[in-house]
Amino acid sequence: MKYNYDEIMQYVEENDVKFIRLSFCDIFGVPKNISILPSELKRAFEDGIGIDASLIDGFGGSDQVVYLRPDKGNLSSLPWRPSHGRVIRLFCDVKKADETSLPADTRKILRRMIARDVRSQGLVCNVGSECEFYLLKLDTDGEPTSVPFDHATYMDIAPIDRGENIRREICLDLERMGIYPLASHHELGPGQNEIDFKYSDAVSAADDLITYQSVVRTVANQNGLWASFDPKPLANMPGNGLHINISLTRDGENIMQGKTLDSFVSGISRRLAEITAFLNPTKESYERLDYYRGGIIIHDDKGNGRVEVTSPDSKINPYIAFSLLICAGMEGIRDNLSGANMNPPLPPTLDDAIGLAQNSAFVKDVLTEEVLDAYLGAVKEK
Repeated sequence: MKYNYDEIMQYVEENDVKFIRLSFCDIFGVPKNISILPSELKRAFEDGIGIDASLIDGFGGSDQVVYLRPDKGNLSSLPWRPSHGRVIRLFCDVKKADETSLPADTRKILRRMIARDVRSQGLVCNVGSECEFYLLKLDTDGEPTSVPFDHATYMDIAPIDRGENIRREICLDLERMGIYPLASHHELGPGQNEIDFKYSDAVSAADDLITYQSVVRTVANQNGLWASFDPKPLANMPGNGLHINISLTRDGENIMQGKTLDSFVSGISRRLAEITAFLNPTKESYERLDYYRGGIIIHDDKGNGRVEVTSPDSKINPYIAFSLLICAGMEGIRDNLSGANMNPPLPPTLDDAIGLAQNSAFVKDVLTEEVLDAYLGAVKEK
């Protein structure tokens, strides 16, 4: 939900808010948070709340304090928490002590790239995602197993599909948080599910994807299950993909058609191999790609054109992934590219993908060399 400072303070006072979760992501897109009381919220907005950066992946190995500064443009109430003593969540910018942005604040990177490559051209970039996950049973100690919740397959219905009510709970919670699902169904693998939700501007779409995964995991846990977004959680079964849909508008009109669409897709196709380390950032990612390589799909129907990139998986940092894909597409428009390869060859291993990224001037331009080194260095340590 979009609020200004006064509206947030009023909401906290009028809705019995007792805890505010200040949310951010590490360099891999893994959500983190710290909870503060309402009495500390004014200080958070004015000065920020300090955290130890040395313990966060990609934030720096030395002992240093960085500051979480809430973004006034977002507020979500967590629907699974009590309505009395309510808990809300605010996404935050991450600042150094001198008020400059932390380079590894990847949400800031996406905002900067959108301003540089999209808004400067009078355009708006919208992003939507289709995200798969497995529901797995827990053992007697509450630890996840490799036993799927059901043995349904693609678009089966209850009672074979046992995830129907869980997907319903997830969709209702998402709606309460201002994220609007478009469709949900059982996927191909046993216990595998998918929920698609409405597109939004790129930064909000990345925020929504982080929120979506948290909601899925929370609702699954409430039902005594584990939700796995791993690229290949079950051997010999379909992996979990994350399809990313991107479109451009000018003055509210979709411009993804004809030459513009061809050039945007061609830009992504040209850069897809060298950004794969960020779209498929784990060794397990390449086990999935061995089964399903993925590529690019064009949708050019009824003035609603968009490009769908199907190779990524849910281990992405969405702020980095969206930055790279959007900038690659905009580069294609600037360079007047055409004749896209819809299935460009992808690196076969994570090491190969890292090598391509390290040597990519395009990646360094989008992320900066400092962030690239921090990300790939952290990947190698995993």
